[in-house]
Order: sequence, then structure tokens, then C-alpha cells
Amino acid sequence: MVRMDAFIDRLDPDMCVVTATAGDEQAGCLVGFASQCSIRPVRFVVWLSKVNRTYEVARGAEFLAVHLLTRDKRELAELFGGETGHRVDKFARTAWTRGYGGAAVLQDACAWFVGRIQQRIDGGDHVGFVLSPEQSGEHEKADGRPLLRLADALSIDPGHPV
Repeated sequence: MVRMDAFIDRLDPDMCVVTATAGDEQAGCLVGFASQCSIRPVRFVVWLSKVNRTYEVARGAEFLAVHLLTRDKRELAELFGGETGHRVDKFARTAWTRGYGGAAVLQDACAWFVGRIQQRIDGGDHVGFVLSPEQSGEHEKADGRPLLRLADALSIDPGHPV
């Protein structure tokens, strides 16, 4: 096996919270693997762990919502990254509204979008959900506040083993 530590340890990606709704089920988790993956048409991919409750719900979802957080929203990151939807109703602990297609949109995100799932890609222990944006917005101006990054979230104990 090739060791990638020298490369991967230098990365510090933006973290986001991804929410999934299917029928009367909803779930959400903190995600560090996400990126724009096409310019025309615009596409964005989020990678969900197969052991995560959000992945279970996302398998039956048509849309996912992706949320950016600023560093001062660490409590929200801890809720969605440090708790598991298998045991905790995260949505009872935070403000949210229904977005396009019934997606759960978090009100404390600085920016968000709802994307239609175009494709699912098995990547090993994660599955990539390629999204086509349908709705986007912001709940507050970030006013130059930095986004939550991986380095900011390293001390959050994950709700599920990595």
C-alpha cells in the first residue's frame, strides 16, 4: 500500500454539513470530502461514509443539501460531526427549514445549496454523490469570517469510527 501521508497531511479542506431527506427520514453529517467536480454543467460531489446514518438516508434521497459553516459555528459542527443519527435527532437541536425537494436546510450555515443527485460513485469506504445544484442561498453574510476547515474540526470525536 502506498503511504499518502506526506501529501494528505498538507491538505486542509473546507468542512461542510450534508443533510439528506428521504420520505419521513432525515439525517446529516459533517463532511471533509467534497468539491466542485464540473464547470459546465456545474456539479459538486460529496463523499459519505458507508457506516454513517446520513449515507443510509441518502441512498433513498433525490436531493442533498450542502452547507458551509464559519469557524464560529463549531457547536453546529460538533453536533453533526460528533453525534450519530443512529442515536440522536440532530434536527431537534438546531434550526432548519425545508428547501427545494424537501431538503433540510440549516439556518446557521453561512451558505448552502440543494442539489439533485445525478450519480452515485462507490469509492471504497465512502460513496460519492454527484449533485446538480437546484437552489442556493446564504443565511448570513460571512463578513470575511473564515470557513470551518479540517484543522478546526480535528478535535471533534466522530459519531462513528472513521
